[in-house]
Amino acid sequence: MSARARTRRDRVRFTDLLRGIVSALPDARSAVRGFGTLVRAKREEYLSIGTILEARAVENPDDPALLFEDRSWTYAEFNGWVNRYAAIFSRDGIGQGSVVALLMENHAAVIAAVAALAKLGAIAGMLNPYLSGDPLRHSVRTMKPVRLVVAAECLELFEDLRAGWEGPAPYWVRGNGDSTCPQGWLDLDAAAATASEHNPPTTARVALKQPCYYILTSGTTGLPKASVMTHRRWVLGMAAFGQLALRLGRGDVLYCALPLYHNNALTVAWGSVLGGGAALAVDRKFSASRFWERARHYRATAFIYIGELCRYLLTQPPAPGDREHSVRACIGNGLRPEIWDAFKSRFAIKRVHEFYGASESNLAFINFFNLDATAGYCPFPFAIVACDVANAAPERDARGHLRRVRVGETGLLLLEVSEAVPFDGYTDSKAGESKLIRDGFKPGDCWFNSGDLVLNQGYRHIQFVDRLGDTFRWKGENVATTEVEAVLRMQSMVEDCTVYGVTVPNTDGRAGMAAIRLADGVQFDGIALAAHASSRLPAYAVPQFVRLVNSLATTTTFKTQKQQLREDSCDPQRVSDPLFIFNGAKTAYEPLTAECWRQLADGRLRL
Repeated sequence: MSARARTRRDRVRFTDLLRGIVSALPDARSAVRGFGTLVRAKREEYLSIGTILEARAVENPDDPALLFEDRSWTYAEFNGWVNRYAAIFSRDGIGQGSVVALLMENHAAVIAAVAALAKLGAIAGMLNPYLSGDPLRHSVRTMKPVRLVVAAECLELFEDLRAGWEGPAPYWVRGNGDSTCPQGWLDLDAAAATASEHNPPTTARVALKQPCYYILTSGTTGLPKASVMTHRRWVLGMAAFGQLALRLGRGDVLYCALPLYHNNALTVAWGSVLGGGAALAVDRKFSASRFWERARHYRATAFIYIGELCRYLLTQPPAPGDREHSVRACIGNGLRPEIWDAFKSRFAIKRVHEFYGASESNLAFINFFNLDATAGYCPFPFAIVACDVANAAPERDARGHLRRVRVGETGLLLLEVSEAVPFDGYTDSKAGESKLIRDGFKPGDCWFNSGDLVLNQGYRHIQFVDRLGDTFRWKGENVATTEVEAVLRMQSMVEDCTVYGVTVPNTDGRAGMAAIRLADGVQFDGIALAAHASSRLPAYAVPQFVRLVNSLATTTTFKTQKQQLREDSCDPQRVSDPLFIFNGAKTAYEPLTAECWRQLADGRLRL
C-alpha cells in the first residue's frame, strides 16, 4: 500500500461532516458569540485587543485570566497591570503607530506588554530570543522600533544589537533572569508600580485596520521577514479559532508551551481565551517528558500545539499520566494524518481542531467539526490549482489562466485577496508583492500564493501535503517529502528523519535523500530499510540516498531546517556523516564511497 493510501483521507464524507455539525450543537452559545464577533468586525471601525480585554475585566473581574508557573492574575488584576505598563509607555511618547520590539523569553510580562502597546495603538515587534548575530540584527532593522523591552535573560543577546542601536536605552524587565537593571536603563516594572491602573482613553480610538504586532517568519531558508498582524485579523482569529472552533468558556484553561513570539500562541491561543473569558496558562518552554504534568499543574482543559509537538509526545514512553488529565480539546497545526488516530486514542483527546494558516496569509482553514485528518474548512474564496513543481509556480494554460484541481487531487493553494479579505503583507512591501499572483482566472483578480501543496478533500476542506519548496520532481513525478517521511518513521530503527531533494551529476530533477536519526542503541540495516520503503512507496519516491545524523536542526517551532542539508547534498568529500546509496538491484542501501560518487559524477553509474 502506498504512503498516500496509508496517511491520507482523500475526501471528507458527508456523513462525517453531518455528525460533526450535530456534535457542535451543545456549544451553540459560543458559536452565536463567534458569528456576532464576525459581524462586529465587519461593521465596526473601532474594535481591538484592548477593548475586548477591558470588556472581560468588567464582565468577569475575578475570573483567572493568566497563569504563569505558580502565579495567577484575574482579569481585573491583569487589566490593571496592562494599564500601568501603558501609562509608562505613553509617558515616554509611545503612541499610535510606534513600534516597540520585545526581546524576551516566555513570561507573563510578554502578554502584558503586548496588550499595553495594543491599547495605545502601538505595535509590538515580537523578536525571537533564540536568534543572535545577523538574523537578530536583521529582525530589528526590519521592524524599525523606537524602543526595546529587554528581559534579564536576554541581556547577552542585546550585545549583538548594541553597536547598531541608536534609540533610547531599553526598558528592562526581570522576566526569567536574576540580574539587576543595567545602569541607564528603565526598570519597567518598578516604574509601573505606581502608575495609573485606569483604562487609557486611547483604547477606544484604536481601529481594526491598525497593526497590533509584527510576527517574524520562521527563517528556515534565509533571514526572517516581519509579517503584519492587524487588530482585525486578531479579532477574526478570536472568533474563528476560539468561539467557533475551540469554544472555551469561563472556567476553562488553555495550556500554551509554545513561544509567545509565534502567532499560534499570541493570536490563536490568547484569542481563543479572550473570546470565551477563559484563562491562558503560559510555560517557559515545551517539554515532552513533562507536558502532561504541566497540563495537570494548570488544570488545563485545552492546549495548543504546532509542528512536531504531538509526535514528540507520542515518542515518550507510555505512562499512567497520559490519560490522567482534564484536557478535552486541542488546537494547532502540524498534526500529521499518519499519527492522528494514535494521538487521540493514547491521550484521550476528544476534539482536535487542526487548522491551516500562516503569519502572513489572509485566510485560514479550521477543523470546526472535529473531523479526522483534515486542516478544516474555509468559507472565503480560495483555489487549489495545478502546479509546476520543478519551477515552483502555478501552471497556466494557453490563455494564461490557472486550472483548479479536482476533489482528491493535490495542488497549490491560493487565497483570494479582496477588500473583504485583504493581504496585510510584510514590513517590506517588495516581499509582500512577491507573494501575490495576479490575473489568475480573470483580469484584475489577485491571489495570495501560500507556497503550500494541499489535498482538495471536498466540502471546502483541505489537508496539508507539503511545502512547495520541499516537494521535488524525480523520474518525472512529484515527490511529497511529508509522505516519504511518514513511511520511513514507521520503521522501528528510525527515531526521526527529514527528506529532501538533491542534485546529482548527469541526472534530471532531484534525487530523494533522507537524513535519519536512528533510535537509541540500534544499528543501521540497509536491507531492512530498503525493503520497508520499497514495499510502501512508489519506486520514484524511494529515497536514493540516506545520511545518518546524530540530530536534526529545527526552528524553535519544530520546523526542520533543510537548507543546509540540501546544500551538503550527498558528496562524501563534503559530508562526514555516514552516507548510503540505494543499490542498483534496489534491494539495499549500501555505503556511498568516494569511488561510487566519482562514478556518478562521470556518468559511469546512473540512478
